[in-house]
Amino acid sequence: MAPISYTVRADQQRAHLFQVTLCVAKPEINQIVSLPAWIPGSYLIREFSKHLQGLQVQQNSEALPLTQLDKCTWKITSNSGQPLMVTYEVYAFDNSVRTAWLDEQRGFFNGTSLCLRVHGQEGQRHVLILSDVGLPKNWCAATALLPQKLTKRGFGTYLAANYDELVDCPVELGNFWQGEFIAAGITHRFIVAGAPSSFDGARLLADTKTICEAEITFWHGQKKPHAPHKHYLFMLNAVHESYGGLEHRNSTALICKRADLPQLGQSLATNGYTTLLGLISHEYFHTWNVKRLRPAEFASYDYAQENYTELLWFFEGFTSYYDDLLLRRAGLINNDHYLKLLTRTINAVLQTPGRLVQSLAQSSFDAWVKYYRQDENTTNTTISYYTKGSLVALCLDLTLRQSGKSTLDDVMRALWIRCNAGPMAQSDVLAVLSELSGQSFDTLLHRWVHGTKDLPLKKLLESHGVQYEHERTQLPDQLGLKLKENHGIQVRSVVRDSAAESAGFAAGDEWLGIQVAHGKSSEGWRLTKPEELTLYLGNAKQFNALVARDRKLFTLAVTLPKPVHQVKLTVQNKALVDAWLDTYAHQQ
Repeated sequence: MAPISYTVRADQQRAHLFQVTLCVAKPEINQIVSLPAWIPGSYLIREFSKHLQGLQVQQNSEALPLTQLDKCTWKITSNSGQPLMVTYEVYAFDNSVRTAWLDEQRGFFNGTSLCLRVHGQEGQRHVLILSDVGLPKNWCAATALLPQKLTKRGFGTYLAANYDELVDCPVELGNFWQGEFIAAGITHRFIVAGAPSSFDGARLLADTKTICEAEITFWHGQKKPHAPHKHYLFMLNAVHESYGGLEHRNSTALICKRADLPQLGQSLATNGYTTLLGLISHEYFHTWNVKRLRPAEFASYDYAQENYTELLWFFEGFTSYYDDLLLRRAGLINNDHYLKLLTRTINAVLQTPGRLVQSLAQSSFDAWVKYYRQDENTTNTTISYYTKGSLVALCLDLTLRQSGKSTLDDVMRALWIRCNAGPMAQSDVLAVLSELSGQSFDTLLHRWVHGTKDLPLKKLLESHGVQYEHERTQLPDQLGLKLKENHGIQVRSVVRDSAAESAGFAAGDEWLGIQVAHGKSSEGWRLTKPEELTLYLGNAKQFNALVARDRKLFTLAVTLPKPVHQVKLTVQNKALVDAWLDTYAHQQ
């Protein structure tokens, strides 16, 4: 009998209930069990225990009493030595990459949502048994756990070395598309749920293989690379409207718009498909940067509460720098396309007033209460450790390249070796930067990561052959409004110290129309789309905005501000740009 085993049934699809039977071969006296409150990689307390129901325990065929100690922890009044049988159900109706989902079309779960942690025995071998009882005959199962005894459709027994590995390997169930390829001698499997008949699976496999080979080469060189994983599983859920991913040690769970999948007969990659490839690149890069090389605070996880670190700017931000850069190096996008993606990131940061309020280190530490709990004021008070973190990586890379001694590529590989592919501190980053460059980066990194001043993007990019220009933004952006269309124009947020704030706009307002004076006459216009504003204003510098707030109508006097500009990047010196984007400098 395995020390710890979980049998999962998924035949209550219409009720969206997984049934779990946990067997503990040698429980402790008064055994403690708990369900995680969060999932590594997504820094928010999600209270997975709220979906657990019907918890019962037996030992020697007799029911045992349970005492709930807190929101996610139970004490079982058990004897030691005799096997313990724990049964319960988990409601699964969150169609994201973070929790669990079950209906008549598909099943999916992360172990943090389904698998109770047996305290004191986390380091024991864990077994997961996936049952096909009551499931459609065309359903299959897929997970990156080590298979032990399976049916042809993937149901049966899987092994995990410990609890951490068990909950770091999500499971997909259903009638999904699947394919595989070999990259650097490693088998990679790709499954897609929800793909339409127009889906070009061969193209997705070919492009993903190119990405994987580029990233393995990045970390381990071209000569017989020794990647840290022996196999890998991509799990993609294609839906009408969603986007995101969550990294795991040898797999990733992804979600994208169905329309963003590559389509048969489509020669050019759409913007949506390129975005999907960037997501794949990002999550695969995490195989090294966060799943193995990781913050020292994550040397071991406390699943019951927040795990704080100031280093998400490195692990998410630097990964965000390399995701698109490696698409360029892999030949999946060209210089112009890469600079368009970089332009979007730069403008996103520069149009966020919160960058002058919150540092990257603070953003990382506060992810639990700010980044994952965004509201209408988020843009005014916070900065994303993804976007600005990627620009810090850019600035470091270009600064190092100016010296001619090293690149950020060298830094990443040196950190991998220095930290033995394990826990890392900011002091390790500073030590490696000093080693490779021959100079201290303490002051510079402190200014960029722990300060709130803007980064020297223009100077550094121009020194590497990029033309850094400005162009006028769209009128809503000039006003300081973040809008959304929902059967009209809704105000999502108002930028601090903007013309919209001065006029009295508020988040939640419905913008109905404008009244604008032209000479001695005035005209009133109903607005249905933001771009109509430019059409109706003409050369006017002032207008009245008609808004509805809590069913009341208000007229707001708006004065257009001085022209607001955004960044535009183009190639000025192709040789310099290629030297940065197209090569693996100092590749070992």
